[in-house]
Amino acid sequence: MKRVFENLQIFIIGAILYCSIEILFRGYTHWTMFLAGGLCLVILYHAFLRYKELSLFKKCLLGALIITFVEFIFGCVFNLFFNWNVWDYSHFRFNFMGQVCLLFTILWFFISIPVVLFINYLKQMVSKEINI
Repeated sequence: MKRVFENLQIFIIGAILYCSIEILFRGYTHWTMFLAGGLCLVILYHAFLRYKELSLFKKCLLGALIITFVEFIFGCVFNLFFNWNVWDYSHFRFNFMGQVCLLFTILWFFISIPVVLFINYLKQMVSKEINI
């Protein structure tokens, strides 16, 4: 039960942060990005804690790939399958199916730098809350 509560906390924090980044960047967001953001932070949280020995560069590369993969899956489901047109990167160079593009993968790499530090802090805070 502790693990479920921990993952739920991480999910909600990730969902809020992801939507906040999107609102700052685009001026709006979509409820599906709440799900994507929560999922991304939960995956990153466990990956970064599991592979603590990785360099910051490798963690950021891993972070960029994980976020890009989640965005691709969400894009395929919500944009291509359901045709909701949440986003369209087809006008960006080096895009794949209009769902992800190299530019945003690079941006996710750099955004992963504070995420690595935040996850270390988050682990301490979540552990303290659970142990109370």
